[in-house]
Amino acid sequence: MELTTVDVRAWLEEDLGAGDLTSDAVVPEDATAKATILLKERGVVCGLELARAVFAELDPDLSFEAFATDGTETAGEIAKLDGNARALLGGERLALNLLGRLSGIATLTRRYVDAVAGTGATILDTRKTTPGFRRAEKYAVQCGGGTNHRLGLDDGILIKDNHLRLAGSITNAVELAESTGAAVEVECDTLTQVSEALDASAETILLDNMTTAELREAVSLTAGRAQLEASGGITLDNVRAVAETGVDFISIGALTHSARALDVSMEVR
Repeated sequence: MELTTVDVRAWLEEDLGAGDLTSDAVVPEDATAKATILLKERGVVCGLELARAVFAELDPDLSFEAFATDGTETAGEIAKLDGNARALLGGERLALNLLGRLSGIATLTRRYVDAVAGTGATILDTRKTTPGFRRAEKYAVQCGGGTNHRLGLDDGILIKDNHLRLAGSITNAVELAESTGAAVEVECDTLTQVSEALDASAETILLDNMTTAELREAVSLTAGRAQLEASGGITLDNVRAVAETGVDFISIGALTHSARALDVSMEVR
């Protein structure tokens, strides 16, 4: 993850604005304090270094000691802080928001990865992310054991249904896309489309909203000529069954658009 101090500064500016009116009014400027950050439910920690960066922007001399690393599943005290009291209070909400949101994504991803263990299927994320926060959310997926799909539209070719309507056919779309030299993935809703994509030499085929029976047929039809990605309607209840059809990848938008933030708090002592 290549999040820079520019990102952290922008997030702080959004939250602090012209300044923390409450802390500036009631906390002496030179007051110091200690605090602990608590993960109040078991989950996969993610965002500790971002939290550290938040407080460092407000007090470069602040001590931030982490008791876990991103990707670790734990609960309880995950960091200890010591520094300027106003800096602790000014960075508290942003740091907790980051930790709660990213740990939630990492935890949900880990549940999906564990659910398909041993099948050979890889769990992928999607571009269904929060605008301006995609890199952090995709980093959280990695911390949970998942794999990133495209970061952006310039990251690979994925021909979807609207592209096909404009291109006229799968064959024509793949031929045009292959002229770029990039790997080509095609979304297919039916087995007939899968056959056309195979004939057009698509390298990866996205099987959209297919039943497990249709997925097995697609795997048999493909016979290793292309990689297969299942997508649409995937839940923790059915992901194992989807993986056992023999698909190579399972992409899940819910990893980033529907993960519940974990409960994280900071207590000043």
